[in-house]
Amino acid sequence: MAILWALMALLLLSFVLLPVLRRRRGMIEQVHPGHPDAADPADYGFVREEDLDIRMPGPDQDLLDVLDVVQRTQDYRAASQLLAGTEIAGELRWQRVQAFAGAAALELQQRPGGVSETPGGQWLRVWRAEQPKDAGGAAVHAEFLVQQAWRTSTPGTDDFRIIMEEARDACGQAALLSPGDPVPYLVELSVARGLNYSQPEFEKLWLKILDRAPTHMGAHLAALHYWCEKWHGSRELAYSFAEAAAARAPQGSLLAAMPLFAVFEHLPEVNLVASFYQSEVVTKAVHGALHAVHSARQDDPMLAHVRHLLVFFLVRSERWAEAMGELIRVDGHVGALPWTLSANPAAEFALYRALAVAGYEANGGSPASLLS
Repeated sequence: MAILWALMALLLLSFVLLPVLRRRRGMIEQVHPGHPDAADPADYGFVREEDLDIRMPGPDQDLLDVLDVVQRTQDYRAASQLLAGTEIAGELRWQRVQAFAGAAALELQQRPGGVSETPGGQWLRVWRAEQPKDAGGAAVHAEFLVQQAWRTSTPGTDDFRIIMEEARDACGQAALLSPGDPVPYLVELSVARGLNYSQPEFEKLWLKILDRAPTHMGAHLAALHYWCEKWHGSRELAYSFAEAAAARAPQGSLLAAMPLFAVFEHLPEVNLVASFYQSEVVTKAVHGALHAVHSARQDDPMLAHVRHLLVFFLVRSERWAEAMGELIRVDGHVGALPWTLSANPAAEFALYRALAVAGYEANGGSPASLLS
């Protein structure tokens, strides 16, 4: 009889703990409006969930203005001019190439075209046809093909391989048009992952990027995927790549945050250990990322990427005040890891924000103390 009572107690306990113990890739239980942990974003000046911008990790008004013109008029020229005026080796150009390619891919997905309908993203096809020697247009087209392969095909299938091989050719054409430009090679990093480049092939490609932009954070993040356990490397290789990048990072570089991204890429699918986020490996990576964001230029285009990932880890680590400090700097834009892995990035971000507010206030924090 005692055994029976013990089993019943364990069963009841499992019903209580199961929602807490579920951890899939960092997902946690939803906090709905009216829940005790929910907080009014307006108390802290936060943007309401429905108004969060899921397109970018941080503000780039020039890009938004040009995207609006291009999509409204279907005229590519504003995009061409913006890229032509953006520093070739800088982080911003890579982000803008991705944004234009993503906009064209999304348009095509929403309007695939037909007998009486022009397919979405037609402006990109016109751009390539009318300006075949425009390096910006060539880079956007290559990235567009890569995104199409991942969006519409399954890795390993003939369709996926065909699109990726076309993307590889497009990368080569873009590289010829702008010899000092790292972006075509950055695009090819995704091709390398999809087409299973051998490690020597990948390293040869990586050296081309280092020759052109040795401290490019976006390039390092793209390369990290290749070395991850789920693709063509291992946890050890990914950690080694990230730690080497952090070790050679110059003062003010966000490369010091690379180990945190490596940790994120190898989070356990199911984590039942509450202390994991207070472990030495996580704590060390978080400290490195915090040092990076505090040392970096405040106009660094990659700063928001690091801050968003810090929010995730700081909330998980129950470091509420530090999480709030990052939230007030990134709130409003949620187009970054880890939120973009969710089907609803705005809702995922708002959930972590609500948890941060609840933890902050439970430990004596208030809007007045945060904003003072």
